[in-house]
Amino acid sequence: MTEESTSNVAVFAGLVFSEAGAPVDVAYIGNEAHYVVVDDGFRRHVAAREVDRQVLLFLREQMEPHKDMVLEETMRMLGKDDLFTKVMLDSSLKNLDQMASQPIPEEARAWLGMLGFRIVINVHGEVVEVTMPGMTGGDWEE
Repeated sequence: MTEESTSNVAVFAGLVFSEAGAPVDVAYIGNEAHYVVVDDGFRRHVAAREVDRQVLLFLREQMEPHKDMVLEETMRMLGKDDLFTKVMLDSSLKNLDQMASQPIPEEARAWLGMLGFRIVINVHGEVVEVTMPGMTGGDWEE
């Protein structure tokens, strides 16, 4: 992952919530995206890049034991079963944390939200919970 200090993308916009359960807005300071957590009336701005990086690393860790199944299912959904596609998909999974600079399409975020995907952060931007469809429990462990 590149070590940029800023990002103009909030990868998980609409899927991030405060510990109080309130949806977290996205705001920009210059070109840098921030998640805005309301804390007792004060709007705390947390760099989106840091929150997104935490979540993407967590997702990669969750997928790693099931990588072969994820690859096979993705290839089936794409209707492709060739070595080139498999290598490209495998590379994408290995570099999942680099998605922090790529927005997730709005339709995909809405779909994830409807399925129950949810990220909870505290006022400091630390991820305290990730809820994923089909995942038992939702406890966050770094």
